[in-house]
Amino acid sequence: MPAYKAPLRDFDFVLNELIKVQDIIPQLPGYEEATQDIFTSYLEAAAQFCESELAPLNRQADEEGCQFDPSTKAVTTPPGFKEAYKQYCELGFPALDCDPAYGGQGMPKSLAFPVMEMQCSSNVAWSMYPGLSHGAYAAIHAHGSDEQKATYLPRLVDGSWTGTMCLTEPHCGTDLGLLKTRAEPNADGSYRITGTKIFISAGEHDMSDNIIHLVLARLPDAPKDVKGISLFIVPKFLADGRRNTVACGSLEHKMGIKANATAVINLDEAQGWLIGEANKGLACMFTMMNAARLGCGMQGLGIGEASFQGALAYARERLQMRALTGAKCPDKAADPIIVHPDVRRMLLTQKAYTEAGRALTALLALQLDIEDKHPDAAQRQDAADLVALLTPVAKAFMTDNGFEAANMGMQVFGGHGFIREWGMEQLVRDSRISQIYEGTNGIQAIDLLGRKVLLDQGQKLRKFTKQIHQFCQANEGNDKLADYIAPLSKLMKDVGEVTMGVGMASLQNKDEAGAAATDYLRLIGHLTYAWLWARMAEVAHASLGKGDDAFYQAKIATGRFYMAKLFPEVHTLLARIKSGAAPLMSLDEEHFAF
Repeated sequence: MPAYKAPLRDFDFVLNELIKVQDIIPQLPGYEEATQDIFTSYLEAAAQFCESELAPLNRQADEEGCQFDPSTKAVTTPPGFKEAYKQYCELGFPALDCDPAYGGQGMPKSLAFPVMEMQCSSNVAWSMYPGLSHGAYAAIHAHGSDEQKATYLPRLVDGSWTGTMCLTEPHCGTDLGLLKTRAEPNADGSYRITGTKIFISAGEHDMSDNIIHLVLARLPDAPKDVKGISLFIVPKFLADGRRNTVACGSLEHKMGIKANATAVINLDEAQGWLIGEANKGLACMFTMMNAARLGCGMQGLGIGEASFQGALAYARERLQMRALTGAKCPDKAADPIIVHPDVRRMLLTQKAYTEAGRALTALLALQLDIEDKHPDAAQRQDAADLVALLTPVAKAFMTDNGFEAANMGMQVFGGHGFIREWGMEQLVRDSRISQIYEGTNGIQAIDLLGRKVLLDQGQKLRKFTKQIHQFCQANEGNDKLADYIAPLSKLMKDVGEVTMGVGMASLQNKDEAGAAATDYLRLIGHLTYAWLWARMAEVAHASLGKGDDAFYQAKIATGRFYMAKLFPEVHTLLARIKSGAAPLMSLDEEHFAF
């Protein structure tokens, strides 16, 4: 497996040429110091750390996994993980985009997201330890009391403590309304938390001094379903140094991300403290969940990039057969496989999905920064609406594409890709979970169509498509963008019609929305990527002749490939959506098997 190299040139392109963060970020209150020089220095430092410290640990850590001691309930992470995390903390990365009031550096999400991508590319299992901690930080920062913030945030920000999300249970999965973990009040204002949580990423490990579990539980006499969920802070160690009665029961035996400790967590009257209002834990949970969903999308992107780099290097070196149009390397026994059209199809698919995904994450990070800091309330709301609309798209579309990219990378290697020593099959295994956790991609699709589009009669969607329409209008007659403008305009019309059709049909039968949802999300994903590729092509064409022409020509060619070979999937998606629910629901349950 070739050594990972951070795509710093492409980061520079999307940040400084495509979305032009330096025209916006330093103008936002609190981000005045986030200059281009600061961005460059942080990204270079992150690249050096990921390339030299994290990537070399990845394969061996997958082989060894985490070790659980049933007698002590302790978990040991693979060799090098603890040392890498210590260095990560010393470099200040846990504090990067955290509040300076609690020791953070106050940098924007526009900088933090590329750092996250590099971690996911180089060692996705390791990246989840600080990733989960940041989710806990965000929830406490948004919903905690002043005392809770003062107690927990400084240690989460400096990395000496880590955090988890303890949400699901063996019987309920995504349906958190079924959870049974209970919380009984103590006289001192704390609670006794009892229950079992499963699939808890980074739930127990040896990398930090304390682990702060954020636990969903029910108070006595709480309302049924999700209306009766509350959120509690349950630390592994209490303030006086005593071990709380929260412990790892076992580690899951998993297909991938084996170097992340996915734990069963048992709580036996563990002491915890309510965060936010009683029975309002769902709102607190979504602060963590939305961050985690974007983090999942970043995993799809990061692994897609790693797989592309490996496949490209192999395709340039592996000799097999001659090009169909004649020998390209007549001095060698055969041509490198990169000359073959089908290999190029796979490489370009990886490249097109990865570069569009990078543009999408940069766009969403900028919107998060605007939502957080912009002085104009209307602009903050517009940014929040775009993030809400596109978060399920980022989670599902990017992880589906990331898994496809990982599979294609393994295919480029042929039989060697199926062998563990080459590292490509690990990327397939590691990427597969991103389509499942933090709400399966089917759940994301229902969230997009049901909550984000139909629930507000398409208001958020219309705001988004208005931006695309304005772009198309501004470039009407631009021959260099002819491959984009007509298909984009046509798809926007189709999206409007099919959204109306599904909305009307679902008034009579709610299964209509459920049947359309997965295809609908992918349709919106292609609309988003085609728009971003059009914008990237516009920038690339305008930059030709100013230096770095090879980079811009590659960007133009990749965009053309996307529109010619990947975007046409929208025709199939539209046909499937219009077919309605009947093909799915007409077969009686007892007739599925005989």
